[in-house]
Amino acid sequence: MTVAPRVQALIAPPPRTDPIPAEIIEAARAAATAVDAEGRFPAEALAALKAHGMLGALIPTALGGQGASLHRVAADVQALGTACSNAAMVLAMHHIQVACIVRHATGQPWQAAFLRRVADEQLLLASSTSEAEIGGAMRTSRCAIMPDEGGGFGVVKQASAISYGMEADAILVTARAHEEAAAGDQVLAVVDRAGLTLERKSEWDAMGMRGTRSEAFVLTGRGLAEQIIATPFAEIAAATMVPVSHILWGGVWTGIATDAVTRARAFLRAKRKPGDPDPSSGAIRLAEAIELLQMAEARVRLSLSRLDWDNPKPPGFADAAADNGLKTSVSDACLKVVQEVMAVAGFAGYARSGPFSVTRHLRDLNSAPLMIGNSRMRESAARLLLAQKPRLGLEP
Repeated sequence: MTVAPRVQALIAPPPRTDPIPAEIIEAARAAATAVDAEGRFPAEALAALKAHGMLGALIPTALGGQGASLHRVAADVQALGTACSNAAMVLAMHHIQVACIVRHATGQPWQAAFLRRVADEQLLLASSTSEAEIGGAMRTSRCAIMPDEGGGFGVVKQASAISYGMEADAILVTARAHEEAAAGDQVLAVVDRAGLTLERKSEWDAMGMRGTRSEAFVLTGRGLAEQIIATPFAEIAAATMVPVSHILWGGVWTGIATDAVTRARAFLRAKRKPGDPDPSSGAIRLAEAIELLQMAEARVRLSLSRLDWDNPKPPGFADAAADNGLKTSVSDACLKVVQEVMAVAGFAGYARSGPFSVTRHLRDLNSAPLMIGNSRMRESAARLLLAQKPRLGLEP
């Protein structure tokens, strides 16, 4: 029995479950060295992502997206991270912003229509949560939403860092809910390119993650009141932005480390002579690095299994501490993995180029403990764990 065309059009396609297309990985890999050396945006990878509709991966199929699970998307950014860390981090940051809208604002007509635009037009989303004199304290704002005469709003923010801001089609901006609001009384507003002005205040010339272009700007935004997500940012941050960020960043970092151990394994296999009876000290060291990487991956999988996508509720103290622990443990572990790999490959790993070079991997992963400082996150987790017992045990 065939379905009438009119009825068939109303049936949403099934969610995407397939791995990220190989063409995207190859486009990212081919440009990765130039992106790093020139400190430029990974335009080739983004073009390939758009061509395959990947910027709508987390958007429900009913709104024109792929309806992919967070687990599927985490695997995507990990795979992309094996080819180009910058492209993977840009994709992860984009998905984090999409997740905030999908989980907290699809009931708002403007936001639902915007998600359809993201899927249809393959719009790239960025984030502005940091601010001058506050730094990375995401749950504090100095700037405020200001109503305008036409019933819309304006906001001016001294943003200390906006990754790929000049390439973004829209930026999700945190600000105090109104001029009299306390620093922690925040909202999240979607400011699209039509209402956005960016005045660059710094250049990005970093040791690693050079293609993310994380520059400082004076951001001036205007829009309709409907562009402000109704859910308070405190709830969005706790339920979605923080845990999803740490999961997807973990995907990127484990992807970088995966490529590093793959190179070290190839190095050891190339130098091994037929008939060698025992593994070398380098091979044993590589085995230890792979153990550490697999433990980091397991930590990401655990967090994925515990996040209930369809019920975005702020976590309790113990779960919030676990979210922090995911970020700190995985960032430290992946950096250590690549440090071990460099010791395995020696000067071949230390070289800036060549099939066994891991210098770019090491430089990029040095950013991981700094993306919200690990020491500050552990201080926060310590306070939370004094208030509530940690989540321990093997019960499902």
